[in-house]
Formats: sequence, structure tokens, C-alpha cells
Amino acid sequence: MDNLSEALKKLKLSSADSATDSIEGCLDCLLKALAHNNVETSGKIQEMGVLSVMPSLLSAQNSSTAKVANIIAEVAKNEFMRSPCVEAGLIPPLVQLLNCEDQEILLQTGRALGNICYDSHSLQAQLITMGVIPTLVKLLGVHSQNTALTEMCLIAFGNLAELESSKEQFASTNIAEELVRLFRKQVEHDKKEMIFEVLAPLAENDVIKLQLVEAGLVECLLEVVDQTVDGDREEDVAQLKTSSDLMVLLLLGDESMQKLFEGGKGSVFQRVLSWVPSNNHQLQLAGALAIANFARNDGNCIHMVDTGIVQKLLELLDRHVDEGNVTVQHAALSALRNLAIPVVNKSKMLSAGVSDVVLKFLKSEMPPVQFKLLGTLRMLIDTQADAAQQLGTNAKLVERLVEWCEAKDHAGVMGESNRLLSALIRHSKSKDVVRTVTQGGGVKHLVTMATSEHMIMQNEALVALGVIAALDLDCAEKDFVGFNVVQVLHKLLTDERSAPEIKFNSMIIICSVMGSEPLHKEVQSLAFIDVVSGLRSHENKTVAHQASLTEQRLTAQS
Repeated sequence: MDNLSEALKKLKLSSADSATDSIEGCLDCLLKALAHNNVETSGKIQEMGVLSVMPSLLSAQNSSTAKVANIIAEVAKNEFMRSPCVEAGLIPPLVQLLNCEDQEILLQTGRALGNICYDSHSLQAQLITMGVIPTLVKLLGVHSQNTALTEMCLIAFGNLAELESSKEQFASTNIAEELVRLFRKQVEHDKKEMIFEVLAPLAENDVIKLQLVEAGLVECLLEVVDQTVDGDREEDVAQLKTSSDLMVLLLLGDESMQKLFEGGKGSVFQRVLSWVPSNNHQLQLAGALAIANFARNDGNCIHMVDTGIVQKLLELLDRHVDEGNVTVQHAALSALRNLAIPVVNKSKMLSAGVSDVVLKFLKSEMPPVQFKLLGTLRMLIDTQADAAQQLGTNAKLVERLVEWCEAKDHAGVMGESNRLLSALIRHSKSKDVVRTVTQGGGVKHLVTMATSEHMIMQNEALVALGVIAALDLDCAEKDFVGFNVVQVLHKLLTDERSAPEIKFNSMIIICSVMGSEPLHKEVQSLAFIDVVSGLRSHENKTVAHQASLTEQRLTAQS
């Protein structure tokens, strides 16, 4: 310890002009002490104020520079030393050193910066502002043969890429080409894993997604899949998952997805399709998710339905009905839901038996699967009266929907159940469906849905209640009274925030319920005629016109 104290004193008195030999000896002493007891030595360095001379020693750029940077890197392993390193002004000279050519200085400088900024988004953001990203990308290209330097760059990229502010800078470099070139050279699992850890956060950016696709990353990933799909080693399973997940991530960008789709003739698209019938759950999952991502515009959806992809997905779902893989179920249902969006696809998918297969998952207790199941059915019956009639008279389905309408722990499932219940009535306009929903206890949920904070859901509920009132008021009368439909309508009509369509559809229901004695009495007791009269001057002409018609109806039956 005496030697250390002596060395620290000498260093503190030294400057960049001091004899290099005497400084070298002090630095060697510090490195030896740090290797022996890092925490204690670091504390001593701080205590004696030696950090303050480090910037001038770094700026000198001589044979001692790498050792100075190494000492800083070792000291900054300790959390309590990071702030003192920043306060001593070490970051600017270290960043400057990234422009030198000496590989040992570059390595130790990278380590020092990495340790000082470890786990600090604000310091990492400062590095980004100081322009380290283009410098590091250039280093990766120039020194790709130096394994230690390459790893240092990858670790830095992995940390910096987590920050959103880094993506724009990365996108302005040739990082995609450098990483793909580096990836192609790797044979070891650990090295590939390091590159994957950089690629994943970078690939969240749409510009970089396209750059990675153009640099040939997809071909590399497909090669990894081929090499690992039949492997049973832990690292094979890990690489297969990472490669296929990254492949799916690249497809989330519109441009990168369309480039790989190539009008449905792309070799990558065809390869991904071949994953769906695979016996490997990870590939089944990735294949289904990829189809869901390709199915993000009408043109792609129409092409895929016309080329038989629906059948592949149905066969996959059939394999996972009993004790199946939940993530695969969720992914396949997501793909079917997206494919069902274009109007021309709905009847084709219904004819292919999609609704029958989807209904097999009604027994699922997994909210993600329930959510996608509901969304798929809702998309399928949109504008399809016969399908809505068939599903709407399915008592088991309606019973499950009513149950899920109360799934307060799962807002998505609850919302989709309500919307599907409403859609069955709206699209079928069938008395049988109205009766099935009413007898199944669905009216209560439609009334609650009419008070939703989402205007679309409010309106869907009101249209469905209007159809019920028009087609079978006798059957629904008890529920309309019991669940205060008239009071809800009064509130919607007197609320200034209600959209024009909400007011319009509320008045339609008021007209329809006048044939019921108890409901008629409620309308009179709440002075609806005054409320409606006030809407005759509404700025929306459709609302104003309906208000006049409603007022006439109320007056005639008062």
C-alpha cells in the first residue's frame, strides 16, 4: 500500500510533460494494485484526487495512453467511481481517443467509456450527441480482424441501440452491411449471439429494417434456421428461436415486408410459408406470425387467400386444439383475422370452414387466444348476413360471449366480446339472433356498452339495441326496463359531448320503444319531448331531421 500511495503522489504531481518512464512505473503500480483489490485501490485513487490529472495524461497520446485508459476502465467497474470519472472530465478526451489508430488504445478507451456509462441512459445519450456511433461503426469496419475490438464495438452498440435517440444515427451509417458481413464470418454460437443482441434493438427501426434486408440479413437467418431446425442442443434451440423471431421483426416494417413479399412470389415468402406445416413449434409460430405480418394490406391478403394459405393455417390450428401451444394458437388466429379484413376474402374464408375451426377454441381459458378468436369472428361476419345468422343462433357461442363480457380483468377480451355480440345482431338483422342474444342475457352488456368511453363501441351498441327494439321488442321489453335503456338514452341525448351519430341512433331507439307500455311511460316521465325539441336546431342536419320526426312521433303518442 505504501508503494501505491507513493505512486499516486507522483502521478498527482505529474503532467503530460513529465518523463514517460516515471509515469509508466506509477501506472504499472496502479494496475497491479487494481488487479489485487479493485475497490480499495479505486477508493484511494479518488481520495487522493488523481482522477483530475487523467484528462491531460489522455490528451498526451503517447506510450502510456493505453495504460491510463485501462486504469480508468478498471476504476469505472465500481459504481461509486462513475460519477467522479464524469466530474473529472474524462469523457471528452476518451471520446477523442476513439479517432486514433492504435488498437490497444482503442480497446482500453472503449472499455473505459463503456464502464463509465454503464447503465446510465443520460451518459449514453451524451455519447450519442458527441458522435460516437459513426466513429464506432467505422472502427468495426477497419478493425474487423481484431476480435477484442470487434467485441468491444458490439457491446457498445448493444447498449446504445436501446436508446431511441441512437436509431437515427445508426441509420445514417453502414451498420447494417458491417453487422451482416460480420455475422457471415461467425461460426461460434456466442459470437453470433452477440451480434443478435445488437440486431434485435436496431431492427425495431423501420429504416434499419430495410437496410438489413438489403444487406442480406434474411438469407443469413434462413441459413441459421436450416442449420439448427433439427438440432437438439440448447444452443441450436436458442439460435433457431432468435433467427426466426428476428425474421418476423423485419417483416413489421412496411417497406421491408413488401420487399420480401415480392408480389407473393418472393423466395423468402415461400420459405416462411413452408414453416407452417413444420413439426417444430418455434417454426410454426414464426410462420404464422410472418403470415400475419405479410397480411397488412388488402393486396397481400387477397393474394394469400387465393393461393391456399388459409388451409395451411386451419390445419395448423387443428393440430393445436387439444392441449396445444398457446403462442401458436394466438399467432395463427392473428393471421386469420388479418386475412379476413378485405371484403372479398370473407366469403371465401367462411366457405373454407374458418369459423368452424375457430369455434373449437371457445373452450380456451387463455385471454390472448380468446381475444384473437373474437376478433377473427368479428372480421369474418362483417357484412356477411348468413354467417352472422348462423353464429348468432349458436347458443353456446352467445353463452360464452356473455360470460366474457364480464371479464373485467381482461379489458381486451371484454371489449371484443361486446363488439362481437353487437355485430351478430347488426349484420344478421335476424329475429332469431335477437332472441338468442336476449335469452342468453346479452342485452345487459349492450346497454353497458352504449355508455362506453369509445364512440365506435357506443354506436355499435346503439345500432344493435335499435335492431332488437325494431325486430322483437316483446322479447326484450323486460331487459330494456330492467337495465334502464330509456334513462341511458336520455343521458346520451342531453350530453353535449355525444357525437351526432350517438344522438341520431338514440332517437331511433326512442321511436321503436314507444310501442311498449312500460317503456312509453318512462319516455313520458323523463320529458323526452323537450329534449328532442331542443335538437331540432342541431348543427348536424341528419340529427335535426331525426329530432323533428321523433318529436312528431312522441307528440302523436302522448
